[in-house]
Amino acid sequence: MNEMIASATEKFAKLIEEQLERIEKMNQEKDFVQYDQLDKIVIGIVGGDGIGPAITNEAHRILEFLLKEEVDKGKVEFKVIDGLTIENRVKVMKPIPEDVLQELKKCHVILKGPTTTPRAGDPWPNIESANVAMRKELDLFANVRPVKVPEKGIDWTFFRENTEGAYAVGSKGVHVNDDLAIDFTVTTTEGTERIARAAFDYAVKNDKKKVTAVTKANVVKTTDGKFLSLCQKVAKDYPTIEMDDWYIDIMTAKLVDEKRRTQFQVFILPNLYGDILTDEAAEFQGGVGTAGSANIGKRYAMFEAIHGSAPRMVDEGRAQYADPSSIIRAGVMLLAHIGYVQEAQKLERALDICMHTEKRLVVTGRDTGATGNEFADYIMQTIQTIDN
Repeated sequence: MNEMIASATEKFAKLIEEQLERIEKMNQEKDFVQYDQLDKIVIGIVGGDGIGPAITNEAHRILEFLLKEEVDKGKVEFKVIDGLTIENRVKVMKPIPEDVLQELKKCHVILKGPTTTPRAGDPWPNIESANVAMRKELDLFANVRPVKVPEKGIDWTFFRENTEGAYAVGSKGVHVNDDLAIDFTVTTTEGTERIARAAFDYAVKNDKKKVTAVTKANVVKTTDGKFLSLCQKVAKDYPTIEMDDWYIDIMTAKLVDEKRRTQFQVFILPNLYGDILTDEAAEFQGGVGTAGSANIGKRYAMFEAIHGSAPRMVDEGRAQYADPSSIIRAGVMLLAHIGYVQEAQKLERALDICMHTEKRLVVTGRDTGATGNEFADYIMQTIQTIDN
């Protein structure tokens, strides 16, 4: 028994060392990149797994269409990055192959398709999520997901902490013996304060009046308790913004409470709770297939669809019918992030027309509906009818 405890303790000590090193790196962070001061913005296009290449290609076409003049002037460059596939990752037993990581670091922003994360029982070995690894490698600490359903009074923006919490060391838990397995959750002062400030800054800049922290601090007292207390501390620097807090279990219920849900505006959440709650929230605007996601750091930013890679669709020969709406929504966020606000607004308006107002073409995921290519063409045709 002493040997088992010693082995587990040694692994835990190594995790602590890694996290302390990460804190040192966070303390050395520079300011956010200013895109308007760059000679050229490099946009990486990463297909990923399953339906990822099919839907990402359609979003890429639309972005090229919207930014054609900027590309012609040399202000914008698109860089297609292959290799972030489950096959390549398993081959080198890394969540991101080193050559792919170096290519990613040559970009300023990245549009990324879904990637497969092996689960217990899958044919693939246990390697870390490519998403989690990219967020850590590029320090993409803020996962930002907007959800809007005007007719239901819903206008939510979620700030999910991206590099800590239950996912930070998710592949480094300890099997003490056949009867005991232990995983870890991580909360740091630096990591929590920067996500809290990002949420409050957003609230101020976008005329929001309320920020809600979501934890389980009554039970998970150390890490969730620290997260909540640091959010409360940061809130004192924003006297015009009201802050309240809710526990994750009751928060999932209140999102479906028609009287209460319209009172929420901006959320701050640790990693796992943010993953759960944003998927629930996306259902209100049509499901995870309709929502995009931004992953923001000071040097890099990555924008992605929030659904999975749907390997079954590929196996059944239906990849061309996959709905590209989620990654196109991510493209809207990418355009706005790098300063092309007018183009972002056009694309968002075109999406709303094509998905809700006209619905001349509908993507069903099968040959009963449009292909992703046809839907992307429909969007570009619609953009041309929208006045500046």
